[in-house]
Amino acid sequence: MTEEGRIEEAAAEVSAAEETTEEVEEAAEVEEVTELEALRQELEKAKAQAADYLDGWQRARAEFANYKKRNEQERQDLFKLANATLITRLLPIFDDFERAFQTLPRSLLSFTWIDGVALIYRRLQAILEAEGLTLIETEGQSFDPLLHEAVTSEESAEHQEGQIIGEVQKGYKLGDRVLRPALVRVAKGKPVSEPGQEGGPD
Repeated sequence: MTEEGRIEEAAAEVSAAEETTEEVEEAAEVEEVTELEALRQELEKAKAQAADYLDGWQRARAEFANYKKRNEQERQDLFKLANATLITRLLPIFDDFERAFQTLPRSLLSFTWIDGVALIYRRLQAILEAEGLTLIETEGQSFDPLLHEAVTSEESAEHQEGQIIGEVQKGYKLGDRVLRPALVRVAKGKPVSEPGQEGGPD
């Protein structure tokens, strides 16, 4: 083989090697792009999954917070109901104390045991007031069916129609809730007389 032939053969080999290298590089580039695309898709999928998990966790956390609030509210409502039931059962005893003091003979006022009973009454009153018990006002008030219960309806020259004349039994509220409405006597309007009855015949 001549020198010229060897040079051509070497040049052909170099050219073939360059082509092979270019093909390998192109293949590696394509593979790299494919791998990068696959990694990008995996990342997007992982992000979506993480967002799903975060959303689910936040929802579960909110539901748990709502459950805790609801549970606490139910517990407080149950406590208030039990409290209200107990206080309602104590009110007749409270009434009995008041009636006893109103009808107490003056001759007994000097006895020390009366002071002891009065102290028990005041302590009971303080406990009930500390629990939120308040008296429903009736004196000078207009009748309110949410707070009062009318036992009689009477004509009265001194009172306007619908005004409370007197209290038969005290009423009480526990917070905003009416435990027992006040039993009251209510003024009613005078009956309208028919024409000709009042001043006699015309």
